[in-house]
Amino acid sequence: MEIYDDDLRKFEADGASALPVADEQSYVEHDGARIWYATFGSGSPVILLHGGLGHSGNWGYQVPELVKSGYRVILIDSRGHGRSTRDSRPFRYELMASDVLAVMDALRLEKAAIACWSDGACIALILARQTPARVAGVFFFGCNMDPSGLRELKPSAALERCFARHTKDYAQLSVTPDQFETFVEAVSRMQKTEPNYTARDLAEIRVPVTIAHSEHDEFIKREHAEYLAQSIPNAELVVLNGVSHFAPLQRPEQFNDALLVFLRRICP
Repeated sequence: MEIYDDDLRKFEADGASALPVADEQSYVEHDGARIWYATFGSGSPVILLHGGLGHSGNWGYQVPELVKSGYRVILIDSRGHGRSTRDSRPFRYELMASDVLAVMDALRLEKAAIACWSDGACIALILARQTPARVAGVFFFGCNMDPSGLRELKPSAALERCFARHTKDYAQLSVTPDQFETFVEAVSRMQKTEPNYTARDLAEIRVPVTIAHSEHDEFIKREHAEYLAQSIPNAELVVLNGVSHFAPLQRPEQFNDALLVFLRRICP
């Protein structure tokens, strides 16, 4: 049965669907942090990178479908998010990108496709530009690569519900459960100043890329998604109708279908 949670009431109350039992989960010690990861299934590897303030459990509707479709799924909690720790340095997308490579090295993954959401998408495109030999392709959803891509944020019930869920999850998963406000401030500072990719930077990305943009994204301008698709060589634009920045939670079948089309093209 198709799932609809357009107003995120279910997500606020229960979170995403529970993750299946992992084949492996552990931590990688890297550059002042302990980075949590888990793997599921077998086949061509697909790394899922969650959004800012969230954690890997937000991919609960995607992991079973990818495993059923024959992929090995790797989840990573970004530095300071979920179960992963961080040190006192400011958040940086490039630092979090290096954490992903550390997990890949620990798992002996030479190359993987990356499906990514919001802040996770910034991380993935940084990897695609800096270490293309490690990236089979990027399914990039709901993110800007320079400040001009951001919309003026307007309060909404859905945003409040998502934030409430993040607050609960942080308290349950983090090793610093009483520091959520400090965490939010630190992530927000990064988001206000990064990333700053130019058109020339984007033109240097040579791996397969799909730019997925939701019809009602609260954060990212449609014209910015179009600009990214035009600036990255051979990238394509896919528009997800009827959903917002939280499409993987709101209408997961629609999101999963678009993701699987991409994966079957780059790693059949």
